[in-house]
Amino acid sequence: MGDKMRQFGLVIFGAIAGVMLSLNFSAVANKEPQGVLHPLPVEELRAFTEVFGRIKNDYVEPVEDKKLITEAINGMLTGLDPHSAYLDADAFKELQIGTQGEFGGLGIEVSMEDGFVKVISPIEDTPAFRAGIKPGDLIIKLDDTAVKGLSLTEAIKRMRGKPDTPITLTVVRKGEAKPIVFPLVRAVIRIQSVKSKMIEPGYGYIRITQFQEQTGENLAKAIDKLFKESGGSMKGLVLDLRNDPGGLLNGAVAVSAAFLPEDSLVVYTDGRSEDAKMKLKASPEFYLRDTKNDYVKRLPAGIKTVPMVTLVNGGSASASEIVAGALQDHKRSIVMGTQTFGKGSVQTILPLGNNTAIKLTTARYYTPNGQSIQAKGITPDVMDELAKDEVERLREADLDRHLSNGKAEDQKRETEAKGVPETKVAPKPGVKPVKSENEEDKNKKRESPAEFGSSDDLLLVQAISYIKENASKRATAKVEN
Repeated sequence: MGDKMRQFGLVIFGAIAGVMLSLNFSAVANKEPQGVLHPLPVEELRAFTEVFGRIKNDYVEPVEDKKLITEAINGMLTGLDPHSAYLDADAFKELQIGTQGEFGGLGIEVSMEDGFVKVISPIEDTPAFRAGIKPGDLIIKLDDTAVKGLSLTEAIKRMRGKPDTPITLTVVRKGEAKPIVFPLVRAVIRIQSVKSKMIEPGYGYIRITQFQEQTGENLAKAIDKLFKESGGSMKGLVLDLRNDPGGLLNGAVAVSAAFLPEDSLVVYTDGRSEDAKMKLKASPEFYLRDTKNDYVKRLPAGIKTVPMVTLVNGGSASASEIVAGALQDHKRSIVMGTQTFGKGSVQTILPLGNNTAIKLTTARYYTPNGQSIQAKGITPDVMDELAKDEVERLREADLDRHLSNGKAEDQKRETEAKGVPETKVAPKPGVKPVKSENEEDKNKKRESPAEFGSSDDLLLVQAISYIKENASKRATAKVEN
């Protein structure tokens, strides 16, 4: 069991973009880098050393060897996919701290695109979120410094700083004629991973904002609280994973295990190395460090059968997609909302010398029924037809150099190579298509989205109605029988 947990600890989610503004990476591992397995490409290395020498001799200003080599490593990793990266000593330290749910920054998850910092998603209850930063925004200036020409790491370091210090972000937004200026104040970001409340008697609501070390345990406390408030007669539960960028893998397994039968397959991974091939199940060895304190086993028995709806959107990624996919495949919960982000790749932290490391994509995630999450996401059973701005939302498939879906795209390439027309995949049974909108329909939408979990949250209202309607249908069917 100890070996399994050590292997399990290697796996992380980059919370969507692989690099967050606060450098709040998703997990940490203790694995020494493996030795070289393949012969080195002599001609390419000769070209590298020649370029290195030319820069040292002919560049307009002197450049330190360390800077050149570090930038070469950065380029080698960022050229692979949006989530692989080199972690210098500061970034590696922040990674180890970041999983605790408290870190410094503005609260933005970001990636790099065309030389600018692109916002993947603002984190709830943070300075960036409250200021109105949106997914897809391109940050072009930090105070008076142009972002163009900076590496992502350099841009992040400029955005970080002591709490209560100001910084001004200049943003280009699609549909806006001029750049938008956001004066922000840095803060210590404290994320409450699990929020819960009773919507109405017998109907509970649980929102997970991010998957952290304590998410599973905090979820168990929330479930216990809701069951006690309902007098032990829960009629329905809504699990809200909208805009949840992911986090720790064991958190995703723990959340899934709370609702699924023990030993149910939650997710499996597939990659080139044996370490990258894993089957993760709803059992303590896959979500607990200390198996003596199994909070899932102490949950009310009714949590395994209470009618459920899981809410997702284009901001649901990584761990969120694993949970939604597992609950959907096992027919434990109806999934409602819009297509998820599609972050279905595994990143492993490989420590190097001098307290540095690389974050390397090593595998893809697959749902229990064998569907690859990568660059596709989870398709809801019931589509949210009034989702605002979901069509324009940035997703994994929109990122430069994103990893392919795997099975589906490999099959497509094979059929194209053989000259066989691609087989069209039939819509998932029960999936309701998104209705096309005219301008009048669009104008009727809210100018700004309602707060998740509020009385104005139309998707939550729809979810509760769905649970009630289906309960009524089941009751009618019993009477008729």
